Amino acid sequence: MDDAEVRHNQTQHRFEAGPNGALGVATYGLRDGVMTLVHTEVAADARGHGVGDRLAVAALGYARASHYRVIPRCRFMATYIARHPEHQDLVIAST
Repeated sequence: MDDAEVRHNQTQHRFEAGPNGALGVATYGLRDGVMTLVHTEVAADARGHGVGDRLAVAALGYARASHYRVIPRCRFMATYIARHPEHQDLVIAST
């Protein structure tokens, strides 16, 4: 699990860890250059193995590369960003 691959499923607006998101998913919405991070969920048996962190890194990396600003509505993503100041410049609002 510590090396679970994360892929971007653009059709479903989510990042997936493991096959078809079996280990975890981070969903988002896009509108007017803003990426709203809606929800992150990690399978119970995958928690504590960095899966959520890898989902956050993938989502925030995509936002930065695409020049999107970010609204972290998901508590996990908001906490991740607060703990990693290198991503705070992406944030335009939080809940």
